[in-house]
Amino acid sequence: MKTQFLVLNSWLALSVTPVLAAAEPVPGDNPADHLPPHIRQVTWFGERADWSHDGQRILFVSKTFGDAMELELATMRIRNRTAHYPHHGYTRALYLANGDILLSGPEQFDPKRSGEARVQCWLYVLDKTGVKPAAPLGTKCSEGPAVSRKRLHIAWTHVAAEYPDEMPAGSSRMQEADITYEDGKPRLANQKLIMDSRDLPFKCTMETQNYRPPEERELTFSAYGYQATDVLGIDLATKKVTNYSNAPRQYDEPEGIFPDGEHTLVECDKQNLKGSGCVDLWKLKLDGSGACERLTHFSDYPGYKASNPVVSDDGRFIAFQMAKSREAAGVGHGIFVLDLVPAGPTQR
Repeated sequence: MKTQFLVLNSWLALSVTPVLAAAEPVPGDNPADHLPPHIRQVTWFGERADWSHDGQRILFVSKTFGDAMELELATMRIRNRTAHYPHHGYTRALYLANGDILLSGPEQFDPKRSGEARVQCWLYVLDKTGVKPAAPLGTKCSEGPAVSRKRLHIAWTHVAAEYPDEMPAGSSRMQEADITYEDGKPRLANQKLIMDSRDLPFKCTMETQNYRPPEERELTFSAYGYQATDVLGIDLATKKVTNYSNAPRQYDEPEGIFPDGEHTLVECDKQNLKGSGCVDLWKLKLDGSGACERLTHFSDYPGYKASNPVVSDDGRFIAFQMAKSREAAGVGHGIFVLDLVPAGPTQR
């Protein structure tokens, strides 16, 4: 694993220049212009990053309903992975364990009804050869799916707006399945229900987030609307649900998990309690204590936030995006890489 990340380590070492964060951000300041030395900007557009398993590439979406792009860190070259066939744009792009790419996007898109297109997204698999168009899996997906880093297995969410004939209004359900291939075509197998939101003792809208390593016996998920939003986990065998953030009036959304399974990253507004538009990245311990450590200070700059973080497979680096407070969730303005080793504790 150390040799796999040699390229990234060398690239960061060569690119680092000591630019210190501004002591007192003022209106009009951009956090990208005041980065601490352990954070580097690697693209000036794009959103929703994902690490390749060897840590040498970052997959991201050019924009909401855009193309899947791949940044090679050694050369800083960006490759468009979905330019070779027509489509209506994608909202998610994630590496599968075999190197193929899981995509989520609509089957039709009207710019005047973009909110509807975001709700009505479907899952696809893009072959890593870059020759074939993405193949549909035949199921809708609300927001982000969860992808195993060690096996061809995924989890995803349905909301009532996607399947109104099957689901009561306001409900959501999480499902999981294997991805198998028949004659080179991907399909879902062994599909099963993880949980229906009506089985919880409180009302919320669920969203799958991450399989908890290393055993992947637990799935983290967001409980939107419960205590502002909380970080929950469900034991996939016993169905026991654990609230890991349990912070009333505080926004806590899990995004990205550490490879040892001891912590998850959280979009959190603990520093200001101003809601999801003013979050930063925090590292939350998954032991129920609520112990957390602040990692970024983008929300100190009025109108900005840091969001959608993911952790590299060696646990050393975090890729995330800069976002603006008043824009829709997930909209990003460039991908950044945070090196956790020189960063040290930054909670305040």
